[in-house]
Amino acid sequence: MSTNVSRQDPRFPTLRKSHNLRWPASEADSVGRIEICENPDDVAEALQKTVRAGLRPTIRSGGHCYEDFVCNNPGGVLLDVSLVNGMDATGSGHTYKIGPGTRLGDAYTRLYKESGVTLPGGSCYGVGAGGHISGGGYGVLSRLHGLTVDWLSAVDILTVDASGTVVPRRVDKKKDPDLFRACRGAGGNNFGVITAYYFDKLPQAPKEVVNVGMSFPWEDMTPERFEAILTTYGHYYETRGKDPDTWGMFTALGLSHRNSGRIGISVQFCNPDGTCDDLTVLNEFIDLFQPCKPVAAEPQTMDSRHSANAGNARILTRPDGTPLPCSGPHNMNRISWYDATVHGDVGGNTRAKYKSSYMKRTFTSAEARTIYKHLNREIPGVELSGILAVDSYGGAVNRPELAGETSIPQRASVMKLQFQTYWRNPADDAGRLQWMRDFYTDLYSGPDVDQPHKGTPYHNQQYEGCYINYPDADMLSYPFWPQLYYGDQGLYPFLQGVKRKYDPNNIFHHSMSVRA
Repeated sequence: MSTNVSRQDPRFPTLRKSHNLRWPASEADSVGRIEICENPDDVAEALQKTVRAGLRPTIRSGGHCYEDFVCNNPGGVLLDVSLVNGMDATGSGHTYKIGPGTRLGDAYTRLYKESGVTLPGGSCYGVGAGGHISGGGYGVLSRLHGLTVDWLSAVDILTVDASGTVVPRRVDKKKDPDLFRACRGAGGNNFGVITAYYFDKLPQAPKEVVNVGMSFPWEDMTPERFEAILTTYGHYYETRGKDPDTWGMFTALGLSHRNSGRIGISVQFCNPDGTCDDLTVLNEFIDLFQPCKPVAAEPQTMDSRHSANAGNARILTRPDGTPLPCSGPHNMNRISWYDATVHGDVGGNTRAKYKSSYMKRTFTSAEARTIYKHLNREIPGVELSGILAVDSYGGAVNRPELAGETSIPQRASVMKLQFQTYWRNPADDAGRLQWMRDFYTDLYSGPDVDQPHKGTPYHNQQYEGCYINYPDADMLSYPFWPQLYYGDQGLYPFLQGVKRKYDPNNIFHHSMSVRA
């Protein structure tokens, strides 16, 4: 039986909060109660009770949803599945099982320690598997091994039929294959409550990685140098980065606001065989930026939102102990993959806003100038800070056949962009949001965007829309917002059909959910 946390419970003020402290937006927007579930039976019972009472359920696994989809549920019920975190990390029956409440770091730890395998998911230790996987989660190993949903074999999900009865289902490619495909990337809280993910096989974890940090100070930055950094980075992934020998390299170009003092590039590298004995590809990438005059920076773990030092550095050597050649200036750490992976986490107790886009090609001169302008912008009375994180993408993700098997249509992009800003004082809300919105709208109002889609990275030769796991409610102002996230090749109508079939009463909904 689930644990009922009512408004009178002393735990309620803490447990109702989102990771993003903007939500709930007000007392009136808050859920009425929280049901803490510990197993799938608890979830089914709590969901049935909620539906029979005529209340709206929302679901929380890790609590990292960027928008108000979970905590803003006036008088409704929040089903907390963070304790539904059972795992079978040994692959017994040739299948690995991950509960929706399992934190990514815990999943990586158990999979590695018990079986030597991993999930090519995100770099934030504390994110829950439930929302991450259902939205098509990606991470540092995705260029080498694809997305989490590319490996997914089956899902346990609770749906609600037309009579209001909770129906438990195990769906896969043969049983309810349409619902299974929808669970492979369409996003959480759309069709039901997922209580388990199954993987028939998972990739072997790398033995070790090399982390690299390069920094470019703002104090001597020029528009020309800034453009060179962006276009060099983007051109690499548009061309050389498509070659399989580079797929073990994941990079993040952190374009921070001038107030931060620097922009930087973080790299995590291994060869496709999971070793770091040959650094030719890595050094080739680093050497491209030497004309841009980098300075050494501490190598970072690959959490582009809240980086932390990887630690445990050692001198780069071959197996026989002789040093490996390294070009500079930069810093390198060679550490075990496990140490580089499980110690990252996301910060909390902040207010935040995010936006996203996919890019098929390198940055144009006009885009570089626009980004430079907004990273140097000041708003009177507002202390601006933020970052445009440009993650490398493509590689194994760009297998076109997977677009038809999953609900992730973006299979041609070579970079994935996340716009981020964090602050603590609610009085800064208006200024921070204004800066982010102006930045985004200006960037996507250039000549590469046709008139009906100005202000957005709509699918064309340059862009491939937005990422549903980085939801942005500002996009609701555009009538074509579903196409931004799900493409314009028929995926969204397919998802609408799934919605009508498995959630006929629209029990599971939020401001950006699939609409029947």
